[in-house]
Amino acid sequence: MAPRKSAKATKPQTAPKERPSQQEAEEAVRTLIRWAGEDPTREGLLDTPARVARSYSELFAGYETDPREYLERVFDEVGGYDELVVLRNIRVVSFCEHHMLPVIGYAHVGYLPSKRVVGISKLARVVQGFARRLQIQEKLTADVAKAIAEVLKPRGVGVVIQAEHSCMTIRGVNNPGSVLSTSHLIGAVRNDPKTREEFLRLTSDSNGR
Repeated sequence: MAPRKSAKATKPQTAPKERPSQQEAEEAVRTLIRWAGEDPTREGLLDTPARVARSYSELFAGYETDPREYLERVFDEVGGYDELVVLRNIRVVSFCEHHMLPVIGYAHVGYLPSKRVVGISKLARVVQGFARRLQIQEKLTADVAKAIAEVLKPRGVGVVIQAEHSCMTIRGVNNPGSVLSTSHLIGAVRNDPKTREEFLRLTSDSNGR
């Protein structure tokens, strides 16, 4: 059976419509270079503002998309499968909204389907879509779980994210190797002890991560 589209979800709030121009963004980078004590007209830094602006456009691409749309193409023919579907070790690259420094780690996503499933690559795209924004890890974890629950309407959802925050590993307390773990469980994955235990067991067995 061909995949079909699920019910449309409410589009989340994205970036403000009034965005600075590319030229304004580059000038802001030049200001930061001067503030750091460097000369933005130095040969090695001449093209840096443009490069930084282009890289930010890629790194914050999550503001340009609604990650829920990746979940709209679903499959109804599941052969009676009604157990957990878990995708582990999805690479996460996000940015701390307090310091605009990288948050890098892995997400483990699972859901207990009711009558339909989604292509596994779409789970990774949902994580990546929400990750490419300024935020705290707790919100990212909840956003991914709620989107899957809202669009797929499964019997349960679980999301675990484990990530290293540069704001505390390369500055501040300077504690490299520290990893923050967050989880958000919905429905049967939260309320049914056996399902919860199975999900947490499957996501903890992640190549040591």
